[in-house]
Amino acid sequence: MAGATGKLRTNSERFARYADMFSAMGTEPRLRIMQLLLSAHPEGLVVSEIQDELEIPGSTLSHHLDKLKNEDLVQVERKGTFLRYTANTEALREILQFLYAECCTRNQALKPQDLVQLCKEEKPLCRIPTSTLPKTTSKKS
Repeated sequence: MAGATGKLRTNSERFARYADMFSAMGTEPRLRIMQLLLSAHPEGLVVSEIQDELEIPGSTLSHHLDKLKNEDLVQVERKGTFLRYTANTEALREILQFLYAECCTRNQALKPQDLVQLCKEEKPLCRIPTSTLPKTTSKKS
């Protein structure tokens, strides 16, 4: 029974972490920031570039970047007097794997090949390289 409790706590902690990550991305400005940083991956952008592109006031942008950084969705590196932000693709991969496991493997709500097809069709919205998506196998009925 102790093992089950430990696993439950681990799952509970994982769910809490993913909920916090989704919450951090759950505003329009933060989602726009994430999309912009992903489009600039792996180099990232300095704060002034993000501000110019998204037209977000400096203090507001700082608040949004801090929230994303606190949830480990972005990484920041000081380059002289500039702060360069990059999307944390490992954290994003982790959250996508969590969703993929639920929707495509355990209960088959979506077929894995449908996700790959969506990413091929929706290039402006889905910027995930299809080479990073799980391989699909077709089963004959």
